[in-house]
Amino acid sequence: MLKLENIHTFYGPIEALKGVDIEIRQGEIVCIIGNNGAGKSTALMTVSGVFKPRSGNIVFGEECITGMPPYKIVRMGISHVPEGRRIFPKLTVRENLEIGAFANRGDIKSGIEFVYNLFPVLKDRHRQSGGTLSGGEQQMLAIGRALMSRPKLLLLDEPSLGLAPIVASKIFKTIKEINHEGVTVLLVEQNARAAMKLSGRGYVLESGRVALEGTSEDLLGDEQVRKAYLGE
Repeated sequence: MLKLENIHTFYGPIEALKGVDIEIRQGEIVCIIGNNGAGKSTALMTVSGVFKPRSGNIVFGEECITGMPPYKIVRMGISHVPEGRRIFPKLTVRENLEIGAFANRGDIKSGIEFVYNLFPVLKDRHRQSGGTLSGGEQQMLAIGRALMSRPKLLLLDEPSLGLAPIVASKIFKTIKEINHEGVTVLLVEQNARAAMKLSGRGYVLESGRVALEGTSEDLLGDEQVRKAYLGE
């Protein structure tokens, strides 16, 4: 479904991604783990068009999307939930969701019903402004807004960041449900153990390069991963 081929992405003079190759197959949940500054968020923002790689190719399905603007990438079927949620705090829950449907204007009602079925608390709060929601509810809203464009591929950047463990567990459970509905997921997550238990395969980024890749089971059993990311 998605291929990153020898991607080099820069922040000004700083090379954040140094020849990254990643492949995602349809129907998978794939995680990317690594320390702060490893390039995890940059990888997602490069896929979604926020950053344009200096070299390399990004192929989605059979089409090259390298350098394509973000709004076109959304219409291709890729939605990005950024780190920090980035909801519109002064708009209501429903208004936030409606904005997420800009690429799918024909069927807003069924999209909102789908989101409310996943996150019933958002239905209860549909008239409430986004800024008054709890951290977990804001994360649900950010994911729901991304789902409003009916993506084939969902990019999730640190969905459990700042959440209580019980709330994070609910978010992870819902990600699994979203995947069961046919949405492929690429997940960046600080909680390496939870990310690998949720996903089938994973990549470890170190200093902008892929240091390890494999099944989540193999990564969980890797001594280097266990010492560096699982605290063992």
